[in-house]
Amino acid sequence: MVVSLKQVGTTAWERFKMSEKYIWGLELDCQPFPHCIIRNFIQSDSFTENLQRELLDLNFHEKSNDLYKFNQSDDLKKRKEPHITGLRAALFGLFRSWLGEVLGVELEPTVDVSCAKYQYTDVLLCHDDELEGRRVAFILYLVPPWESSDGGTLDLFSTDDHFQPHSVVKSLVPSWNTLVLFEVSPVSFHQVAEVLSEDKCRLSLSGWFHGPSLERPPRHIEPPFPRSPHLPRDETLLLEWLNPLYLDVDYQSQVQQEFEDSSEIQLKNFLKEEKFKEVSEALRSTDVQWTKQGPPNRRCYEVASLESFPQCVSACWELLCSEAFFLLLSNFTGLRLHYLSPGDEDEEEEKDQEDEEEREATGSSGDTPSANKNYKEPSTPVCVGELRRWAHGGYTLLHDGDASRAEYALDLLLPLSCPDWQTEFGGFTSYVANEEDEELLMVYPEENSLALVYRDKETLKFVKHINHRSSTLPIGDSCRRAVYDFSFVYYE
Repeated sequence: MVVSLKQVGTTAWERFKMSEKYIWGLELDCQPFPHCIIRNFIQSDSFTENLQRELLDLNFHEKSNDLYKFNQSDDLKKRKEPHITGLRAALFGLFRSWLGEVLGVELEPTVDVSCAKYQYTDVLLCHDDELEGRRVAFILYLVPPWESSDGGTLDLFSTDDHFQPHSVVKSLVPSWNTLVLFEVSPVSFHQVAEVLSEDKCRLSLSGWFHGPSLERPPRHIEPPFPRSPHLPRDETLLLEWLNPLYLDVDYQSQVQQEFEDSSEIQLKNFLKEEKFKEVSEALRSTDVQWTKQGPPNRRCYEVASLESFPQCVSACWELLCSEAFFLLLSNFTGLRLHYLSPGDEDEEEEKDQEDEEEREATGSSGDTPSANKNYKEPSTPVCVGELRRWAHGGYTLLHDGDASRAEYALDLLLPLSCPDWQTEFGGFTSYVANEEDEELLMVYPEENSLALVYRDKETLKFVKHINHRSSTLPIGDSCRRAVYDFSFVYYE
């Protein structure tokens, strides 16, 4: 079906072949999806230079979320500057008419254009641009001399049998006065690679021509991660691994009080120092098997194979999955993650038991509902976990289906090999309210600091893109290559 979709798009875009003899510098390619490059788009050098000046004088707003980080102007449809006005009229007038005629599509006169500035570490991650009414995307570059080593390329992705992005198969280097067009479709996955130059500005005008959207196949739904109940391990494992402070009953009560007040907490120096160092060194020096996780419109990091864990790493994993640890988490949070932990049901059960005893003492008949009539066997607490490796370029993204699958859950993060991590590197876990821009909480990687966060059905999370600054931080005699974390989710 992917092939048939691409063939449909190709049929229309092949008409651009007819235009090549009229437009010098036009390049057409229908792989991995239909796109076109028109060099020297604006004939007048002075017009182009004045347009650039007007754009640089605009007010820009920093835009940052799970998908991107860059600076953007307001919509340019009402700007009065002469060169912005002139280009807008040309794009959405004669050029739109010509483009619609070539493609055999009636494009609407809707004006949808803004200006973007990408500078050092700015990025726009993998997405398809699909939104109701968008038919053809365009980007006009007004950049200084640019090399692929400067980053900021427009990367085009191939797709798999599920219409999911697979890998970058073509990268377009920005160049002065070059217009790029591509068809917005279920397979038009692309990204703006992170800008690596510290002194160049990737300035561009971009927007969409609107028209009838292409038919979209059903969205692929990923299978859920398998969940497991606790492992039968007793408290000796806690004694072996944990900082004794966190085994003190009074201190656990303090932790629970703080957690219940804010629904999150960070427990510093959680593991015994020698145990933490042992696991950190094992991850850096052994032949752990790592597998890259995708697709790139969802995530980009590596996961360790459980079978390849060194002994000490396996023991740490068992700690986080153990029955004793489930009970400890219950004590830390007040959540019902173990049958011995108190819960809201206990008071009701005690009341029902008292009522039953009273009925027996007074000789009441069995007509009164018994305490066990509405009793439901409690579900077994379960967890799902990963041992992840992060490097420059790692991230996770929010997705359309995340909100519908959101659950009440307890998140656990235990970072390793991240001394002196700085906020400007990215790599933090951000919690956001569903369908809102409000950022509720950011959890930054901190060495041997166990983070616990309870989220509800209206809360989503992502890991912010790790940018180039992280790779310049020295660690020992070399530069940082990777950081690690145990990531677990526990369900009552």
